[in-house]
Amino acid sequence: MASLNKVLLIGNLTRDPEVRMMSSGRPVCNFGLALNRNYKDSDGNKREEVTFVDVECFGPRAEAVGRFFSKGRPIFVEGRLKLDQWESKEGEKRSAIRVVLDNFEFVDAGKPDTSVSPEYSQQKAKNPSSPQMDAPGNQNPAPNDPDLDEDVPF
Repeated sequence: MASLNKVLLIGNLTRDPEVRMMSSGRPVCNFGLALNRNYKDSDGNKREEVTFVDVECFGPRAEAVGRFFSKGRPIFVEGRLKLDQWESKEGEKRSAIRVVLDNFEFVDAGKPDTSVSPEYSQQKAKNPSSPQMDAPGNQNPAPNDPDLDEDVPF
């Protein structure tokens, strides 16, 4: 039987991304995502439902998320669900579902605020000579750039 494990989410970060290095030297980033749903209940009253999701990413994407995102910033996440299982100190079996990020997109890249996360700012202050990736929004293609696709439907 075929199966599909694909998740597409747009939400706001609930905390600043935490970037760490695994023992292999590969970066890993963890952050929380808040997903809002607005609806009307059976009485016609407006309601809001918030779902909180933990997200994990690895490698260059982990570094980029740590650099360019901070608490409150919107992000589009494409990934898959992963079930983590463990046993608590009391011997109880525990589990949690998280999203493993495969790809992401900037939702607010057109806005002038291209601030970077505080962790990245501190890292840059310690090592200003390290290569710097331009923040999204600082990339202004020329108006007559042949690489721009004029047939984009949106």
